[in-house]
Amino acid sequence: MRANPFAILVSTKDSEPFASHIPVIIRDEGGQVSLRGHVAKANPHWRYLQEQSRCLVIFHGPHAYISPSNYEAQESVPTWNYGAVHAYGDARTYSAMPELLDMLHDLIPTFEAAYAQQWSSLSEAYRTRMLSHIVGFEITISRLEAKFKLSQNRTPKEQQNVIDSLSRSSDTTISGTANLMCQHAPGAKAQKTKKA
Repeated sequence: MRANPFAILVSTKDSEPFASHIPVIIRDEGGQVSLRGHVAKANPHWRYLQEQSRCLVIFHGPHAYISPSNYEAQESVPTWNYGAVHAYGDARTYSAMPELLDMLHDLIPTFEAAYAQQWSSLSEAYRTRMLSHIVGFEITISRLEAKFKLSQNRTPKEQQNVIDSLSRSSDTTISGTANLMCQHAPGAKAQKTKKA
């Protein structure tokens, strides 16, 4: 989740799903995981969170197409390998300046620590105006589901073929899938692959 913090927040509005793509901060305090972030006030998602606090946040990790040419058996079909986490929880929203500033003081060092100095040098009027255009949220997570499809059903040799094939890619999403397989796929040899 921390390696892939640009997540998809999913809520419901009148029985219809609604999604926003947003960066989030992951907190783990005493085993209680929570997510913090904000949306633009122009984005209606914060209203939907107020109406229905239950929501889902999807973190998508590396993923890649898997060619059947990696398999020993002729009768094989293509598939897709991936890692993802589904985080279910209840959200609360806030727009009070102290809470928004507290959230930003978590967000800035997470994504660009050097920006803290620039932010603090901006005029009070400008910072206040910018903060008035966002609504913060905090989601208390009640359930986490990790989903990994990494050729677990294939033989160790076929898994290694997939790893070798994916490792050759210059696309870090694809080579990152090879790294994920080295870490998690049973039978796969832990070998150094390109960094994701």
